[in-house]
Amino acid sequence: MIVDTHCHIYEEYYENIDEFIKEIEEENIILIVNGINPKTNKEVINLTKRYPNVYGALGFHPSEVDNIKDEDLLELEKQLKIDKIVGLGEIGLDYYWRDDNRERQIDIFRKQLKIAEKNKYPVIIHNRESTEDMLFILKEYKLKGIMHAYTKSIELAKEFIKLGYKIGIGGVLTFKNTNLKEVVKDLDIEKIVLETDSPYLTPEPNRGKQNEPKNIKYVAKELSKIKNIPYEKLKKIILNNTLEIFDLDL
Repeated sequence: MIVDTHCHIYEEYYENIDEFIKEIEEENIILIVNGINPKTNKEVINLTKRYPNVYGALGFHPSEVDNIKDEDLLELEKQLKIDKIVGLGEIGLDYYWRDDNRERQIDIFRKQLKIAEKNKYPVIIHNRESTEDMLFILKEYKLKGIMHAYTKSIELAKEFIKLGYKIGIGGVLTFKNTNLKEVVKDLDIEKIVLETDSPYLTPEPNRGKQNEPKNIKYVAKELSKIKNIPYEKLKKIILNNTLEIFDLDL
């Protein structure tokens, strides 16, 4: 069994979701589908109700913060109590795509972290070109979670690990020219979880096509090779790591 800790299975990306998720279930893959705004959060909730292998994380992505109102945050906190919702995600900061609304991003991010801390929920963190602010803010909260789509240095990874976070590794690990392989070599295997970020960041050998959770096996096999751990043993380790963060009824 493998848990894809971060994917975006929305109707706008995938056709015939019933058949799509059935195929994923047949490969013994558990999904944690992440929302990014009120609309997709509702989609995530519906998926968790329809499919036994789907869990959800709800949140407001930094690209969405200009449209988020106080009532959306109140609704988010209520939605966390729904069965099979296991975390807040995808939340964070992104100064790469836009940095003229930093204060707004930080405000919505902090409000979501407070909700997570109050309700004792893990968080799934998006961090792009915002590391200084990210570290400063996360140190203020007693939380656990995942640093999503990690591609930074080993030194920074260790800083996040000290704060209670595991490192989310996805398709970039399979790319030929990536420093992530060297980072992963030095990372404690107990601090790693796997993800696809579907429909994005498709791993080799399917790079260039739309990503899907079934491709997580390529990330797992690459990690197995880098860490010199037999594939089946590695899957068990990664599953245990994931269960240290999320309350999954497996």
